[in-house]
Amino acid sequence: MTKRTVTHDTFVIERKYPAAPARVFFALSDPRAKAKWFNGPEEWGPDQHTMDFRIGGRETSVGGPKEGPQHRFEAIYQDIVPDQRIIYTYDMHLDDKRISVSLTTLELGPEGTGTRLILTEQGAYLDEFDDPALRRRGTEDLLDALGASLQDAPANA
Repeated sequence: MTKRTVTHDTFVIERKYPAAPARVFFALSDPRAKAKWFNGPEEWGPDQHTMDFRIGGRETSVGGPKEGPQHRFEAIYQDIVPDQRIIYTYDMHLDDKRISVSLTTLELGPEGTGTRLILTEQGAYLDEFDDPALRRRGTEDLLDALGASLQDAPANA
């Protein structure tokens, strides 16, 4: 029998991007733009990704190494203010095990000619299957990939 535990953790990550808030929001909210940066390591191959970006809409991303386990992200959008804020809840699974449940808030604001993004995540990490430090590091990597996608994208994308 699995020992049932919950570890709670909150982290805040800030990033500055040399793109206007509308452009950053687009990279977070458009399915094709988000697919360019929101994925697992390259060696995993392409993720299966669906996104219905609206309040109450769902987003899923499924992928993982060929030998397993499968990583599954399942989100529900709770609040959206264009170019300013996105709030969603999400579950993470490894194969059939739910490993965490989180609330994430993304705040966007102008910073000079660019954008300051503040991500706050409040997580409940379940039954010692997940580690808050690893989640933070993975989230930092994703935000760095977002930044790289903004540098590569045309100004109107």
